[in-house]
Amino acid sequence: MVGRRAVLSAAAVALLLAGCTNGGHGEDEATQKDTAGTSSGTAGSPTASGSASASPSASSRPYTLAEAAAPKTRAEAVAFVRGLTVQPDYFGTGYRRRDPYELGPTSWAVLGEDCLWRREALPSTVLASLTRSFVRPGTDGAGAVYVSLTVTVHISTRQARRDMASSLDEPLRCPEERLNATDTVQKMTSRGDPFDEQRNATTDDDLTEFGQYVVDGDAKPRRFDWFKHRLGPVTVAATVRHAAGESDEEQTALTDAALTGVGYVTADVDRYGRDRASATPSATASTAPSTAPSTEVKGAGDE
Repeated sequence: MVGRRAVLSAAAVALLLAGCTNGGHGEDEATQKDTAGTSSGTAGSPTASGSASASPSASSRPYTLAEAAAPKTRAEAVAFVRGLTVQPDYFGTGYRRRDPYELGPTSWAVLGEDCLWRREALPSTVLASLTRSFVRPGTDGAGAVYVSLTVTVHISTRQARRDMASSLDEPLRCPEERLNATDTVQKMTSRGDPFDEQRNATTDDDLTEFGQYVVDGDAKPRRFDWFKHRLGPVTVAATVRHAAGESDEEQTALTDAALTGVGYVTADVDRYGRDRASATPSATASTAPSTAPSTEVKGAGDE
């Protein structure tokens, strides 16, 4: 199971940017900030997906995916993202699939020059991107909580690193980001945690944003969380749109639960790579994660 990263310093952010310069992506952010998911084959439980026996030691190395073991074609990448199991209860109790449940895998969300998120066709640097969305309906007067998770396969680790760097820059470029016709994200604070800085105990790179979103006609802002992890050429992103009126304790619990769900998915990506690396030539033909045989972000167009 995945540990929580500590806040990274400005020096760590600079280090990440130095390794990822010439950013240019256009979606993972989108894929990050507001939609997510993937379903598939077996309905594995969170315990099974995040089992300690399948997880590498956080102290020895991060969850990762070697480029040689990653999907190489669009067809392989689509099978891969669809093969990853993402269950509603990964993120806590009471969640269910949202309608629409999936977005992708041949499009992703892009933050335009006008700071509006919209879905566009994948660029040549991305093989597949799938978002799955979940909702925890409001109870006892509390509003609904929305969670999304997006898995994106880039053509190379270099391109995935550029995407991470671009994501760090977006809150600076757009202090207010329009998610859709009614919701605006604002006052976002970003940070990044590269594994080799020892502030990130989980994946190759780890980005986090915290801020608030405002619904037109609603005077009180609500908390907004966004997480993005890189494992070689693959990124896993999740967003949490909190309900109005949550206590600090409730917000923390919801955020921690969402990070746990991201951990189940990153562990499966890591497992997929290790299985592929150790497989026989005939076995490597399979592109779906072994835990779930094959059978949508912060962003506009994800609603």
